[in-house]
Parts: sequence; structure tokens; C-alpha cells
Amino acid sequence: MTYTLNDWFGAGVMASKTGVILNDEMDDFTVKVGVPNMYGLVQGEANAIAPGKAPLSSMSPTIVTKDGKAVMVVGTPGGSRIITATLLTILNVIDYKMNIQEAVDAPRFHQQWMPDTTNLETFAVSPDTQKILESWGHKFAGPQDANHLAAILVGAPSLDGKPVGNNRFYGANDPRRNTGLSLGY
Repeated sequence: MTYTLNDWFGAGVMASKTGVILNDEMDDFTVKVGVPNMYGLVQGEANAIAPGKAPLSSMSPTIVTKDGKAVMVVGTPGGSRIITATLLTILNVIDYKMNIQEAVDAPRFHQQWMPDTTNLETFAVSPDTQKILESWGHKFAGPQDANHLAAILVGAPSLDGKPVGNNRFYGANDPRRNTGLSLGY
């Protein structure tokens, strides 16, 4: 399941007698061309508020398949950081052979073009690599607010691993916000 509220508590309005909080996706339209939204995203005329327009969104709940079967599901809240966190986790599992919890725990970086600064969590890049990139003109800042990534790997804790007991699903919850629990079963 995935949903979006956008800002905390969305629009601050609950649909009468339902318990459903309404979202606040208006921030994903351009209110003023060239002015950043709450996530620092700068949008253009294509995202202007107008009839028939769809809001810009970085929602990217992802299902990874192999041979036509789901092997991983991953997603997170976090505005402009959603795509980066989701992709880095997938790359950690597939390319770097991390188990699902290691992939979720791994340090992250985020770059969204404007502002032209890459946000780094501690240990996301080595100090010598950062120094080289800075000499090439890259700008760095500390991490943005933490995502809360959740992921499930099917079959084993890592893609090439072996199942643990009779478990079929292996969950990982992001320790950055410690707001949930994922277990294998």
C-alpha cells in the first residue's frame, strides 16, 4: 500500500466520519515559476496550476521482478528524496549484493539539480572522494531530513542468499526514523 499526504497531515482536513486525511498535493504544482516548493524542487510552466494538469510527483513505490516474478518491493516517503533513496536501495541489493537490511541501512546521498548541492549522509562517500569531487566544482551539504524506507525481498535475505528456515519474505525497515518493524515470515 502506498499513499501520499505531502506535508505533515496533508491538507489538515479529514473527510467527514471516515478517518481519511486529505492530501495536499497542490505543492506539486507550480505556484510561481522558478520558486522552490517545500522540498526545494523548482518547477516550470508545465506544472502550472490549471484545469486538466497533473501534479509533479516523485512517488515511486517499486516492484523489482526477475523472470516475471516479484523479488523485491521498496518505497518511502520523502518528497524529492524518494527516487534517490529507492534507487540506491535497489542498487545496493542488485549490484552490491547487500542483504535487504544492509541495503536499507546504507548511507545515502541526494542531488536534485536545484539547488546544485549534493546532500551527504555520514560515510556516503569517502573523504578523499569528496575532496576530488569538490576540486571538480561539486558542492556538498549535510543530509536532508531522513526518509523512512521499507523494503521486502522475496526468497532470501539477499538475492543470491539462502532462505532462513521456512521464511519466504524478508523485510527491512529504515533505522533513520525508527517508526516501524519489518520481519521475515
